[in-house]
Amino acid sequence: MTEYGRSSGSEPWHPEDPLYGDQGWGGQQAAASQPPYGGQPQQQYPQQPQQYGNQQDPYQQDPYQQQYDQQQQQQYDQQQQRYGQQQQQQYNGQQQQQYNDQQQYNGAWDTGQHPAMPYGVDPADTYGGRQPGYGSQQEADYYATPEAYPPPQPPGRRQAEPEPPTSDWDAEAPQEETHPFFTGDDGRDDDGEYDDEPRRGGGRDGRGKTKKKSRNGVACLVVSLILVGGLGGAGYFGYQFWQGQFGAPEDYTGAGSGSAQIDIPKGAGLGEIGTILREAGVVKSSGAFVSAADGKSIEAGVYTLAKGMSGKNAVAAMLNPASRNNLIVPPGKRNSWVYEQIDKRLGVKAGTTKAVATAKVKTLGLPDWADDNRDIKDPLEGFLYPDTYPVAKGMKPEAVLQKMVAQANEAFGKRDLKAEAARLGLKSPLEVLTVASLVQAEGKYKQDFDKVSRVVYNRLKPNNAETVGRLEFDSTINFIKSESTLDVGSVDNLRKIKDPYNTYDIKGLPPGPISNPGLDAFGSALNPTPGPWYYFVSITEDETLFAVTNAEHERNRKKYEEQQEKNRQ
Repeated sequence: MTEYGRSSGSEPWHPEDPLYGDQGWGGQQAAASQPPYGGQPQQQYPQQPQQYGNQQDPYQQDPYQQQYDQQQQQQYDQQQQRYGQQQQQQYNGQQQQQYNDQQQYNGAWDTGQHPAMPYGVDPADTYGGRQPGYGSQQEADYYATPEAYPPPQPPGRRQAEPEPPTSDWDAEAPQEETHPFFTGDDGRDDDGEYDDEPRRGGGRDGRGKTKKKSRNGVACLVVSLILVGGLGGAGYFGYQFWQGQFGAPEDYTGAGSGSAQIDIPKGAGLGEIGTILREAGVVKSSGAFVSAADGKSIEAGVYTLAKGMSGKNAVAAMLNPASRNNLIVPPGKRNSWVYEQIDKRLGVKAGTTKAVATAKVKTLGLPDWADDNRDIKDPLEGFLYPDTYPVAKGMKPEAVLQKMVAQANEAFGKRDLKAEAARLGLKSPLEVLTVASLVQAEGKYKQDFDKVSRVVYNRLKPNNAETVGRLEFDSTINFIKSESTLDVGSVDNLRKIKDPYNTYDIKGLPPGPISNPGLDAFGSALNPTPGPWYYFVSITEDETLFAVTNAEHERNRKKYEEQQEKNRQ
């Protein structure tokens, strides 16, 4: 008897044998209604549980049951080893066909009613060609030969055999791309809705190849257009960059036509000027102007230029004074002269700018310390700062005056004039500006400003015995008469003129400035040169004589008269 309860004779195969039916997978377990071991009752061996206190050890196992489990494990390992060897063997087409035929013959495989037998073995042989002693090393292995077909699989692991290729083309054809981007099948129907139900003709693949290929082509076309567009854009910007770095700037040709008024602000560089000209249509590009200027200096102001000019012609026109519409206010000029020039530049009626200055004085931006004396003739006197201003037709007088006042505030506001006035013994910042205007008018030359300023402060001293507190400047008489002459008359006649600006009559400073001082005269008014002088007279442009006493001053006057006689000859 074997361990399965049958002898080594030729009795029919017992259904309870583990090798019956599924060759060890489905048949190793005995039927539920039949007892194992060939109907022989299993011998029961009582167990002696080991006690631990009041509990029985649940892990103690029957030694006979353990031996039986080891035998079962041995047989299972041998079967797994044979199965691993069978998987490594190749099969050819003829043996595969024979295997399929055998599978058809044994149609009740899944039911476990008939044992699987090797191909070519007589069914009457109850051992299927095996030698007694199954499980031993001497038994025949029908799956180890090259001609053997694969071993039977457990029912849960069986798979349908792949169909053999019908041609070489089908065998080598690449797998069809299934990604929705290329197939166009995104799981939605023609109405844009997702369809969870399988379509007729095989689910989603049943839609047909034509639609997929159409969507595939559209996707590829879109990708191609994007790539071509990206390359084109990169090429365009690359060309523009190359042109900007190495190519010649765009430029017009010729002198242009028409006219345009261009206002160039103070301190503008060539690049900024080129941009202003390009935006006004004068030049085609800023680079053309900058290249033609070649580092030349362009003054601020208003220019009348043509449109469509080449960069070279635009530079030449701006360097020509005839193209400029700039009003240059020299230091020492009175407001009366400035008003006349603004009227001419703007093309308005004479007296227009002066009337605007009088009517809108409070809106022109004067500092709070200006116009602090009721005797001031013109509150703007001294605040139309000497500089270059763009003044052209179409502008308003008020706008021009506001620019001039703003320039004066910027220049004079850099110093604390209230503190400077107190330091110099003056009453207000306006008196500082008034001293500067006197220095500008009397000194005439920059090298004399510091000494002229000292003469002003010396004559303003209370202990002044030479002029008894009077300035006695001819410049104030010229201001009253709106003249510019050296021969103002005798002192006795001058003192008869009753005017708050007549320094031959009044003591101290006039009510306000008598001209528009420049920055040099303003600096000298703040920093006079120390000295005892009370008198001065300019002999020539390069020579001014200063004196401490009146007698010394009279000798200097004779030198002045002699020089004037020579100039008349």
